[in-house]
Amino acid sequence: MQARVKDIISIMEEHFPPWLAEAWDNSGLQLGSTNKAVKKVAVALDLDESILNQALELQVAMIITHHPLFFKPLKQINYESPVGCLIQRIVKAGISVYAAHSNLDAAEKGLNQILAELLGLQDIDTLGNSQKEELYKLVVFVPVSHCEEVRQAINGAGAGFIGNYSDCSFRVRGTGTFRPGAGTQPFLGQEGELEEADEFRLETVVRKRELAQVLQAMQEAHPYEEAAFDIFRLEQAGKGYSMGRCGLLPEETKLGDYARQVKETLGLEAVRVVGDLNKVIRKVAIVSGSGASLIPGISRQGVELLVTGDLKYHEARDAEALGLSIIDAGHQGTEEIISAHLSRFLQKECQKRGMKVEFIPLYSGPCFKYL
Repeated sequence: MQARVKDIISIMEEHFPPWLAEAWDNSGLQLGSTNKAVKKVAVALDLDESILNQALELQVAMIITHHPLFFKPLKQINYESPVGCLIQRIVKAGISVYAAHSNLDAAEKGLNQILAELLGLQDIDTLGNSQKEELYKLVVFVPVSHCEEVRQAINGAGAGFIGNYSDCSFRVRGTGTFRPGAGTQPFLGQEGELEEADEFRLETVVRKRELAQVLQAMQEAHPYEEAAFDIFRLEQAGKGYSMGRCGLLPEETKLGDYARQVKETLGLEAVRVVGDLNKVIRKVAIVSGSGASLIPGISRQGVELLVTGDLKYHEARDAEALGLSIIDAGHQGTEEIISAHLSRFLQKECQKRGMKVEFIPLYSGPCFKYL
């Protein structure tokens, strides 16, 4: 099966839904066509000159990055500027560019989950202040003869998930009444005559992201010309998502020993550490990229150590005063692991769908050098 850019985007947004992205973010298609055929896709943390040169040499049709190519609106595209020159070369090559940023950070199988697992955490959970997925109750009235057909259709489209349970629904039998109007073609009854029907009231829970496709599946499976159904927004929220993770080390460990473990696991030249290197820690928070803004909240959750990047001096002093240790493994150091992981993940997802696409992780080398 010939894959197109929109097919790859569909996989990305199924697992890393756009609604998880922060308001300030610019995840999504950055440049190019969604209809372009793809055989090779490059995956990288950033899109810079080095990455583009590698992508051009490999003749890829699409580049997926973690950091968006555009964070702010451009007022002009000057081909003599670094960004303008990059855009010109991308357009000339016909490459489509897609970014998944804060939604990839927060998703269930996203960057922070990968990082937490890689760094050996157990009992991993979301890190406070999580976004909750909106849930809806769908109620549809179906003739008894077609209830199972409609149930299978809406559950197959994504309805009926409660925690780790799927295909959840409830039904109760009753009598429906209706009078077909002029020009109708009723499944039951005659035009102008009151009809009684043996029906089920079928109800289930639907996550917001699947609501449209569930309604479409319901309409296609329902035998009535005009299906009767209700949608209610539920007060209780669904699964929580957050920009970080929290978990436990397998056993109590000295801060200095764990810092060396983080450095070795991520293949870094150096890490910066805030706190007593002999302090024994076990409860750890993980925030890839820049997580210093979360320090006050994290310290109130009984966390002993935060692993993140981009730490500033005064933020380090604030953490120190709160008794929170920090390992600063760098923005790039905590995020570049996504290139290889996402490549493997998308490769498997495409294979499941019968699409032959090669995903290639690309790297531009360390931004900082240590002397």
